[in-house]
Amino acid sequence: MAGDERAKASSTGSSGLVRPPRTRLDQPKAPRRRLLPEYDPEAFGRFSERIARFLGTGRFIVWMTLIIIVWVLWNIFAPKDLRFDQYPFIFLTLMLSLQASYAAPLILLAQNRQDDRDRVTHEQDRKQNERSIADTEYLTREIAALRMGLGEVTTRDWIRSELQDMVKDMEERQVRFPAESDEGDR
Repeated sequence: MAGDERAKASSTGSSGLVRPPRTRLDQPKAPRRRLLPEYDPEAFGRFSERIARFLGTGRFIVWMTLIIIVWVLWNIFAPKDLRFDQYPFIFLTLMLSLQASYAAPLILLAQNRQDDRDRVTHEQDRKQNERSIADTEYLTREIAALRMGLGEVTTRDWIRSELQDMVKDMEERQVRFPAESDEGDR
């Protein structure tokens, strides 16, 4: 009993209050219960995009128009005991309002996802443009350095003109001093 009392005293501390058990940091926490059902946001987003894509087509408008025409004709010309929505067509209005109340948020969700994709694409394009500009500036600097370096290098035309000048000088010397050149031959 003395051992139990010591263990109890150590868990309660000096104040006598019971401490909650320590959680171990080397183990993951147990999953908590959630009140709302879990869903995959990506799958729901893809589903909303498919619906938004369908709602934006002529096929949807044709089907919706046909359903409304059949609804109205049925509730006007069908026998009285088979009609389910009388003339002001309150139930039809309710159904169209329900469809619109679901369609609008799904379309907005699809637009938000498209905006996110566009933002990522725009950011990638901007980074690519920055890289292209940096590469262009680098190549421009390299071409300028090559031009400056080539300004100091002799070109074929310059060497040709120098050789032609030397040949002219030698011919002039030969014309001025023909005797010197004859003595050198003997």
